[in-house]
Amino acid sequence: MARGAIGDRARLAWLLLRGGWRQLAGRLTGHPLIRWPRPALRADQLVIAPQDLRTADATLAGEIYSGRFAFAGKVVICDGRSIFDMESPSEEWAVALLGFGWLRHLRAADSAITRANGRALVDEWIRLQGSWHALAWRPDVLSRRVISWLSQATLLLQDADLRFYRRFLRSLVRQVRYLRHTAADAHRGAAHLQAVIALADAALCIASQARRIRSVTEELRHELERQILPDGGHISRDPDAIIEILLELLPLRQVYAARNMAPPPALLNAIDRAMPMLRFFRHSDGSFAHFNGMGPTPVDLVFTLLAYDEAGGAPLSNAPHSGYQRLEAGGGVLIVDVGRAPPIEMSLEAHAGCLAFEFSTPKHNLLIVNCGMPPTAREDWRQLVRATPAHSTVTLNDASSARFVTAPAFRRVLGGAPMLGGPSRVPVTRDDRVEALILRASHDGYAERFGIVHQRTLLLAADGSQLEGEDVFLAADGRPQVRSTRDRYAVRFHLHPSVKATGLPDGHGAMLLAPDKEVWSFTVRDGRVDLEDSVYLAGAEGPRRTTQLVIYGHARHAPRVSWSLHAGRAAPLKTAARSAREDEPRLPL
Repeated sequence: MARGAIGDRARLAWLLLRGGWRQLAGRLTGHPLIRWPRPALRADQLVIAPQDLRTADATLAGEIYSGRFAFAGKVVICDGRSIFDMESPSEEWAVALLGFGWLRHLRAADSAITRANGRALVDEWIRLQGSWHALAWRPDVLSRRVISWLSQATLLLQDADLRFYRRFLRSLVRQVRYLRHTAADAHRGAAHLQAVIALADAALCIASQARRIRSVTEELRHELERQILPDGGHISRDPDAIIEILLELLPLRQVYAARNMAPPPALLNAIDRAMPMLRFFRHSDGSFAHFNGMGPTPVDLVFTLLAYDEAGGAPLSNAPHSGYQRLEAGGGVLIVDVGRAPPIEMSLEAHAGCLAFEFSTPKHNLLIVNCGMPPTAREDWRQLVRATPAHSTVTLNDASSARFVTAPAFRRVLGGAPMLGGPSRVPVTRDDRVEALILRASHDGYAERFGIVHQRTLLLAADGSQLEGEDVFLAADGRPQVRSTRDRYAVRFHLHPSVKATGLPDGHGAMLLAPDKEVWSFTVRDGRVDLEDSVYLAGAEGPRRTTQLVIYGHARHAPRVSWSLHAGRAAPLKTAARSAREDEPRLPL
């Protein structure tokens, strides 16, 4: 067994032990029944409320008032009972309910009825679950609720009587104290950072918590420096994490300023670094690239965040710390995953999609995609979409380029299935020429099991109308030829469901028709192109059937697969491709 694999397993065992101990210690020291608050000598006070940047819909306030709660694709209608007494149709639905993010819709309606309805629902929760509830007091749900209650305090406290005001503040302080003791239980990564942000909001907004501003600011600094990479990406490599984190950091910056305190430099630096990544991951049609857990693009939230981007300008082309490359020419956009596996504790949502790419055309058509994550019922699809075949890259022997630990103990303690192994060396070279942008990368995710390294070269024409690619299979031991008998590969290209594919009569390609009648040709130099069923999960409307182009072969007999994608009937970039192969040195293994 390789030394790296042994280290990964030892790290995994340590995380399991540490996570179990932290959960036990946190629940004992932070449980409301054990650490009940001492009677306050004077009433607490809420001094400020953070801004909520998420989009609100006033029409949903009427549905909530009528007892109809629709979250995560499920609907529950109250039958005279409290919504908090109703059986949850799914965990996703319950998390949305107990996070209280829906209060913003009541605030958008801005009426005495919706304010009274909000207070009544908060009162019901305090009465039924305010002492303890397994899911409601889970750190990630709790932090979301603390932020929601603080940001919607204007809705809840306007016209409120003194008794509700005190019950509300007592419950909020109790939740903040419990979160302070159990924040470490939150899934490592964005959920843990959200818990720290919630504690920072509480310290700044609640009078009795002001003494903790310095300590929580230091904890915030530590988490931001650990999680926000130098290029602005998140350590989990999930593009969606950037959106969620910025939605909390921007209001937090305003809260510091409103309290006449200088925001910590780490907060300002994190925002400045993360903002350009919003543009980096956007395709020509405005949607986000579907890598490492990204689902449907929240277009309204992205535009809200971009309004805060004072720098603007063209997006970055290289995010080396996050492990992504962006090639943009003539309006065509190619985004490529060239990253190593994230740290184990940050890999709970990571995908095995190294060297996968997505391509959108100059006419703003999303052509080649990855399957992505669905907006709801994520647990039903998670294992499938994290696997390599769900990405537009190469699969060897129907195996993923990384393994996932699915044992119940890890899922219970760590909150998900961490990724084990995966690519550890992903060398990248890039050459921006006048006639084309050229990217070459390789990964060793299959080297240990099958003795094969996958190398991919991509060339995007200067006008964005042609994309050439070459997938090469190299021996992991440095020999010129693959000798492994387990060498069957599949080169996959998942198409967006709006694209219609028709196979060419000779079997060496396909014609692709976009919704606006734009035609693209996909051809392979040697080999056959098969059209197979696929599924696109990242649409706002849920899973949709689509098509994938697949090239099968054996690395020993056909170690090089050359393919071309070009608009209309234009000739592929044969000259540029040949020049790239002859002039550029092969990547070291």
